[in-house]
Amino acid sequence: MVAELKGSRPRLAVENSPAQQHLERVRAFYDATPTSLMWGARCYRTLLAHYYNLLIPRDATVLEIGCGSGELLGRLNTSRKTGIDISAVQVEAARARLPEAEFYVAAGEVLVLPGSFDFIIISDTLNLAADVQRLLEQVHTVSHADTRVIINFQNTMWRPLLSLAAMLGLKAKQPQNSWLASSDVTNLLDLAGWEVIFHEGRILVPFPALGVGSFLNRWFAPLLQWFCLTIFFVARRQPVASAECGSQIANSPTSQAHSDGAGGLANPQSAIRNPQFLTVSVVIPARNEAGNIAAAVERTSELGGGTELIFVEGHSRDETWAEIQRVVQANPDRKIKALQQTGRGKGDAVRAGFNVATGDVLMILDADLTMPPEELSKFYDVIASGRAEFANGVRLVYPMEEEAMQFLNLCANKAFGLIFTWLLGQPVKDTLCGTKVVSRRHYERIVANRAYFGDFDPFGDFDLLFGAARLNLKIADVPIRYRERTYGTTNIHRWRHGWLLLHMVVFAARKLKFV
Repeated sequence: MVAELKGSRPRLAVENSPAQQHLERVRAFYDATPTSLMWGARCYRTLLAHYYNLLIPRDATVLEIGCGSGELLGRLNTSRKTGIDISAVQVEAARARLPEAEFYVAAGEVLVLPGSFDFIIISDTLNLAADVQRLLEQVHTVSHADTRVIINFQNTMWRPLLSLAAMLGLKAKQPQNSWLASSDVTNLLDLAGWEVIFHEGRILVPFPALGVGSFLNRWFAPLLQWFCLTIFFVARRQPVASAECGSQIANSPTSQAHSDGAGGLANPQSAIRNPQFLTVSVVIPARNEAGNIAAAVERTSELGGGTELIFVEGHSRDETWAEIQRVVQANPDRKIKALQQTGRGKGDAVRAGFNVATGDVLMILDADLTMPPEELSKFYDVIASGRAEFANGVRLVYPMEEEAMQFLNLCANKAFGLIFTWLLGQPVKDTLCGTKVVSRRHYERIVANRAYFGDFDPFGDFDLLFGAARLNLKIADVPIRYRERTYGTTNIHRWRHGWLLLHMVVFAARKLKFV
């Protein structure tokens, strides 16, 4: 399908303004530009598509703003594809290349489309925009609560080399454009009501070079991000008052037309953020923790619309299972489930508990209670308010009780926090705190995409962390006051489990960075 939105030439509200004149120059340039790309540009688009396919699930709906002749969209492994471009000539070529997709002639600054999209791509287009802030504001009209905006643009460090390549005829020329820095893009996203989740550099060599380029891009680009050609940004709607993303768009006919729809500025997260409606399931894996079961129930308060406790007993050698049954009978006013683990390991226990959970928010609470159950309300508030989509407990901020963590364990935890912050692209100070919290709908998406990582995690923490990072969920560290055990001994074996953690670092690097 090809359509043209509101006239033959996309126009801003102010005729003959410098911005409108810029759009006209860009349109005229690309109307006169061949629709087939040079060899180097095709190689570059292939590399871009590789990274976009790592960020976007196959079942997602995608809109590309500034799609050109559809070279990038054609390489994406997604279900529904839509593209817009200011050049009718380029859009016709895109339609011929991808007859199953939908294409419109439009500028991003005056975007009007029905419905909403899971992912919105702005690939090497921001620098050509007449008004970047307005374009990013307009993106709200085609987004929903979980929409992710993915932007890539070229590193300003490469400007001299790219200019030389264009002069020598090795790179296609472009109309007059901006050269935005990462700080510029971060600021413009913030002004337009978008929150950056992470950004990273990719592509050291934009062509195969007999395999050398592929080798350098996979193994060296993650370590030399400052020098990479392309910078990727992933952003989500700001959690508070997306409708306040600017009076220019809020008062426009476009925003009025979409304010009540799924893709409008009225924030569809508001309903799920109301604390009185969100129910909670707290999964408590318990192995040799008989002395902590009663306290776990007494100290875990009712949150939101109600809290259910799910004990998962895991082949204990003490009276843990009998104590769980006793506590269930002694607390008929509490919603408590109890099951015995058939598999092994905390990860298996967490998945078993989540499988029977009914709450809107899913929590993990270690039965040793070194993470005080009274602090679960902090995690609830983070998810219910929309400030993040995955809440990760952190033990390394506040002072600990003297025997809470041994010195070598503390050093290892700090080291793993630094490594995983780099791996995930988001600050994660403490990967091994047992408390992780995520909404049910996001957990279901993690499960649906679990095949990418496979069943690799005996702890359960990393399956969730990696899954959240893979789905570009916003991760927030929630500091807690870590306490000493009052019953039993730890189930963690420093050296054996430390070796497993190193193995998972390598595993994650192969899946998330060196790809």
